Amino acid sequence: MNVRAAWGMWCTGGLLAAAACTSPDPVRPKGLPGGSTPSTVEYSFQELVWQDEFDQPGLPDAAKWGYDEGGSGWGNKELQYYTKARAENARVENGTLVLEARREALHPGNAYTSARLVSLGGGSQLYGRFEIRAQLPGGRGIWPAIWMLPDNWQYGNKGWPDNGEIDIMEYVGYDPGIVHASTHCNKYYFRTNNQKTATIQVPDATTAYHVYAVEWTPEKITAFVDDKAYFTSANEHSGWEAWPWDQPFHLLLNVAVGGEWGGAKGIDDAAFPQRMVIDYVRIYRMKAK
Repeated sequence: MNVRAAWGMWCTGGLLAAAACTSPDPVRPKGLPGGSTPSTVEYSFQELVWQDEFDQPGLPDAAKWGYDEGGSGWGNKELQYYTKARAENARVENGTLVLEARREALHPGNAYTSARLVSLGGGSQLYGRFEIRAQLPGGRGIWPAIWMLPDNWQYGNKGWPDNGEIDIMEYVGYDPGIVHASTHCNKYYFRTNNQKTATIQVPDATTAYHVYAVEWTPEKITAFVDDKAYFTSANEHSGWEAWPWDQPFHLLLNVAVGGEWGGAKGIDDAAFPQRMVIDYVRIYRMKAK
């Protein structure tokens, strides 16, 4: 979700967002077999270690989800205000999580509201498979994302992009049917226009559910839609500048409005409200075969 990661920390008060998302006991991978090196190891992702099936109506489970709150633009000139524990923007209904962007000016300077959830209580892990089944919102000016940030900001500038970002799914409403996956770090990120990224066509992304996933190992990060791999970011073994993904990361789910990318073609106010509907979120442990 590019530079909004940095402003997700600083605009809500220091490292508030990062601290809020840190799991007290992030899941770590099993050890490598004796004599193996990362480049020669194969991995499986069969052990389910954290999940939310969204089967309890009401607000999202407070033991599993926190909120990033605010409306300062998030470093991308976004126009929404992210609310906290407000059912109009984030709720569980009919066995799904609904994140809803609305055209309403509840806060000065923001003509829209929405929600940005962060995973808690074990929803943080070093390596593994992160899998989300979702139906995406559409409409010009809408910018949903399913992505990941680190629990701790230990490298370089102690912020973004030095500590990494994994974009499992991004979608901009003015470019229908195209889903993006990316990674950002000190050496490769969107402000220098050299981020590692790829796209896949999903023509019914806004009318049907699809499974968006990444499999993350010490050697690479691979993105999938419905188990079709279409993007890989490989470890160059050149240091943290190109591979900060050796520490636990947590999930973020949000629907942005406008912004430098999402709002590049303007905003269709007639399209509101728009909802990202999530059937489940599942995290699997990585295990060396």
